[in-house]
Amino acid sequence: MQARIYQMPKTAMQSGRANTGRWVLEFEAANKREVEPLMGWTSSSDTQTQVRIWFDSKEDAIRHCEREGYMYTVEDPRTRNVRPKSYADNFKYKRLGIWTH
Repeated sequence: MQARIYQMPKTAMQSGRANTGRWVLEFEAANKREVEPLMGWTSSSDTQTQVRIWFDSKEDAIRHCEREGYMYTVEDPRTRNVRPKSYADNFKYKRLGIWTH
C-alpha cells in the first residue's frame, strides 16, 4: 500500500498560515474509480483513499508508516519567498510603473 506524506498548504480562502504546520498521511488509490451506469455516480471499492491521518511532525508520520509496513513518499513543502513591501512604495516618485487613480 502506497502512502503520501505532505504538509497542507494554505487555502486560497485564508490570508494567514493557520493550521498549515501539521503533516498529513494519505493513501494512494489502489483501484480505479468507476462510473455507475444508472445514476452516473463515481464509485470505488477502495476505502483507504478516504483515510487522512494528521501528525504533528514529519518524523512521526514516517515512524507510523515504517511501523505499519507502508511504502511512503515524502513531499517537502515549498519555501516561500516573501519580499517586504511598504504601502508608501505605491506613491514613490521613482516608481517603475505609472500610478493612476
